[in-house]
Amino acid sequence: MRPEALTLIAQRFKVLGDPVRLQILQVLHDGERSVSQVIDAVAVAQSSVSKHLKVLQEAGFVGRRQTGTIVHYRITDPLVWDLCDAVCKGLQIRLATQAHLLGELPH
Repeated sequence: MRPEALTLIAQRFKVLGDPVRLQILQVLHDGERSVSQVIDAVAVAQSSVSKHLKVLQEAGFVGRRQTGTIVHYRITDPLVWDLCDAVCKGLQIRLATQAHLLGELPH
C-alpha cells in the first residue's frame, strides 16, 4: 500500500480509538438519535458529545439531519460494525487464551 493510503487508514483507526466515540456508536447502533438522547445515554457533557459527533461525522461514520432546532445522528458507514466485531472477536480469543494460561499456573 502507498503511504497516503496507510495514513488514511490510520486516521480512521484513530477516530475509533476513543472510548466515548465507541459509546456514541453503540447508542446509534439501533437507529437515529437526537443529540440530547446521545448525551443522556453516554452521560458526558454536551460540548464533549458535540465534539465527538463532529469527529465521527468528518470521518464518515455518522451523518446528521436537522429538524428545526433538533439535530439527529445516524450511522452512515455500516461497515464500522464489521470492524468492531473483528476487534471484539480478537479480544475474546486473546482473553480466553490468557485465562487458560493463567489456569495452568501452579497456585
